[in-house]
Amino acid sequence: MFLFFAIASAMFYGLGDFSGGYATSKSKVIPVLVVSQAFGLATAALALIVMWPGPPGSADLVWGLVGGLAGAFGIVTLYRGIARGVVAIVSPTAALVSSVLPLAVGLFLGEQPGILAFIGIGLCVPSILLLSSSSSSTGIDKQRTKSSLLHGFVAGIGFGLFYVALSRPGVHSGFWPLVAARTASISMALIVMLAKRESLVIRKGGLMPAIFAGILDMVANILFVLASSSGMLSIVAIIVSLYPVPTVLMARIVFKERISLVRGIGLGLSLVGLGLISLN
Repeated sequence: MFLFFAIASAMFYGLGDFSGGYATSKSKVIPVLVVSQAFGLATAALALIVMWPGPPGSADLVWGLVGGLAGAFGIVTLYRGIARGVVAIVSPTAALVSSVLPLAVGLFLGEQPGILAFIGIGLCVPSILLLSSSSSSTGIDKQRTKSSLLHGFVAGIGFGLFYVALSRPGVHSGFWPLVAARTASISMALIVMLAKRESLVIRKGGLMPAIFAGILDMVANILFVLASSSGMLSIVAIIVSLYPVPTVLMARIVFKERISLVRGIGLGLSLVGLGLISLN
């Protein structure tokens, strides 16, 4: 069952990423981030009420807060890297690191995926890099390249720690860690907004995509928690990190963007990798 939850989580992460990207193309990043995080918090609270697990344990809240702060730090670093560096370098680096870190933690904690799962993971990891890549990084100076790699690496660490933190609470905790995580991340987003003295107003055409981004992202988080509570983190994190697949497909459907050869290879590798993992 965890495989279904993990694949569904990747789908919702991808759709949320697409919606958030569309929102930031219409308005400034920070207001979009605050609004999306707020609706994500509301979604988590609703899920908590529907599946009430009882009062939270202190450890569950701590893991949630750690995950929320790490995730928010990752987002801010990613956006800063995109603004100052090269998207074609920042995004793939962040995606790769965010998948490898939970994989390493899972293996360190004693998880033992089967041989087919290992082969599948071996195909999925490079597919993440290919799916997130772009051909627009040619002719970039070394300084910007180094800056982009650094920002992508640090952002990936933040996202990877988010996955690890949310996988640690037990099933009994319900969705309390997600409520704590989103409370922490929205607080950090508000602090950044106040520090930069930005308005909360979102320009025309950006509000609904921002709302959808927050809701879709939280649904993805819920599915990730369900997947990681019943499956191995080392496998779940890799599958969830394939979220660029639906993003690429949505860009093709909505904006008629051409799927490059590199991304096509990435799609193929990801499908074969998922097939091997499911057989395992």
